[in-house]
Amino acid sequence: MKSGFWRILAALLCLALTLPSIAHALPTAANVPGGVALVKLGTVSTHAAPPRAWLGDQPVWVSAENGQWIAVVGLALDTPAGTHELRISDGVQQKRLLFEVSAKYYPEQRITLKDSGKVNLSASDEARAEREIAEIQELKRHWRETDKPGDTDSSFLLPAEGRLVSRFGLRRFFNSEPRSPHNGLDVSVPRGTLIRASAPGKVIAVGDYFFNGKTVFVDHGNGLLSMYCHLDRIDAHEGDSVGKGQRIGRSGMSGRASGPHLHWSVILNGVMVDPALFLKREP
Repeated sequence: MKSGFWRILAALLCLALTLPSIAHALPTAANVPGGVALVKLGTVSTHAAPPRAWLGDQPVWVSAENGQWIAVVGLALDTPAGTHELRISDGVQQKRLLFEVSAKYYPEQRITLKDSGKVNLSASDEARAEREIAEIQELKRHWRETDKPGDTDSSFLLPAEGRLVSRFGLRRFFNSEPRSPHNGLDVSVPRGTLIRASAPGKVIAVGDYFFNGKTVFVDHGNGLLSMYCHLDRIDAHEGDSVGKGQRIGRSGMSGRASGPHLHWSVILNGVMVDPALFLKREP
């Protein structure tokens, strides 16, 4: 009887040591355009490696929660409502897994800029903006696989102390001209406010862009990135490792901005998603 007890205890300890270390809560699920779908892939096995997942050609982060492998899928703002599929591989077999996306309505926001050159671009500014947009698109597809799924911390801190003024997904009009939807979360702060990394990661790029102004990109692993825009000063360098809450810059209104604030974006498997889903509680 005693030997049986010890065998069971040893088996449980072995299981605890071999299961992936998942220390961080996953983002809030929202199967809508601009949201995050959490798709169950199957039970975590003691010896098997995590399955791999793709949405189209883009790799998708696979983590674990409550003994289940979970695909953490970023949904672009232009994702149509309906049935979508993930491609899954366990290293031996491939399969298709379907999941549903519901429609979501985002309200309008109208902004007036004194500098009309930030709305109706000159030929040289338009050429610059197009080059920078292509560069940012390439950065959004950046992928760094971590040693363990749980190494990616998705329980984000709000990067600045301030009032939230523009939510994600707003359909924007600048000087009455329709432009791309708002792909981040704006925090109203005075110029020079401390801006912190929302989670541990590595700085993969810094730059001064026509629209985004002075910007920092941080890679958190497994296709999860954060972007901090309109800074007055950048205090991080490409290649730096940063801790959660570490200073990366000071707020400002560089780029296309009507006043000092932080624009904070979260990128998952190559697309912009709602940053509020990654905060510990809804702001």
